[in-house]
Amino acid sequence: MCRSIKTLRGTEFTDEEIAAAALQFVRKVSGYRKPSQANEVAFDGAVEEIAASSRRLLDSLITGAQRSAPVRSKERSVRSKERLRS
Repeated sequence: MCRSIKTLRGTEFTDEEIAAAALQFVRKVSGYRKPSQANEVAFDGAVEEIAASSRRLLDSLITGAQRSAPVRSKERSVRSKERLRS
């Protein structure tokens, strides 16, 4: 794990924080702190792709607080019935 990449899940995050995490990830994977001119387009493209993918991931994650009460009630009911069967 790259220690300088901040965990964004469960926090209020900005596009700049997502971009910074993507940059750190690409730096780690590529081994470049700053790519040469020949690799700059590929490097920058990878940062943009990782940032976009990270945004989609963070937007689609469901946290415990986002679950609806009826869903939790139904889950509890199902677990109770399973315990009674055992």
